[in-house]
Amino acid sequence: MAETLNLHEANQAVPGWRALASGLHATVATADFATALALVDRVGAIAEEQQHHPDLDLRWGRVHVSTRSHDVGGITDRDVRLATAVNEVLDEMGLEPEILRVAEIEIAIDAMDIPAVRPFWAAVLGYDEGHGQNLVDPESVRPLLWFQQMDEPRPQRNRVHFDVWVAPDEAEPRIARALEAGGRLVSDTEAPSFWVLADPEGNEACICTAQERRG
Repeated sequence: MAETLNLHEANQAVPGWRALASGLHATVATADFATALALVDRVGAIAEEQQHHPDLDLRWGRVHVSTRSHDVGGITDRDVRLATAVNEVLDEMGLEPEILRVAEIEIAIDAMDIPAVRPFWAAVLGYDEGHGQNLVDPESVRPLLWFQQMDEPRPQRNRVHFDVWVAPDEAEPRIARALEAGGRLVSDTEAPSFWVLADPEGNEACICTAQERRG
């Protein structure tokens, strides 16, 4: 079984790629749809050659590539090898990843008894329980669902919040924009792994990065 990289290691493994909650990601802008489609074809050929298949999202003028070793529930050398090969294609095509556009939404539920509530959410959303802490959309389209262990009941605060995963380079600019938009900083004690923000009514969101994460 392949050995997984922690998020901090994976975040530094391949230039232009960033580790988020679900895997290793890159977003590439192209001049037109035809170029984007050509890039998808090239990535597909790499995937077949390596027998390791990423998720691809093709839009007009943009391709998003994400890779994760699903059999072990994490990022491995297979993902690094695939991302490195994709970078070689990008160099040939005169393209490069746009780091600041890489982002992912994760919904977090605080729970006292995670094993008791997790199956309910898997069933109601139609998600796979899979490996690790996350529940995962089998179509790789909808947000991840993650459960945070509570030590004691916390009725005075919301128990559902959004985790917004971004490249470390984008974290502080995004926080600044959120504060300018009326938000407030609840806690930065775990920065740069994550910052806790709240809207004017106290609903919370965390800005998360792979920085200084060892798990």
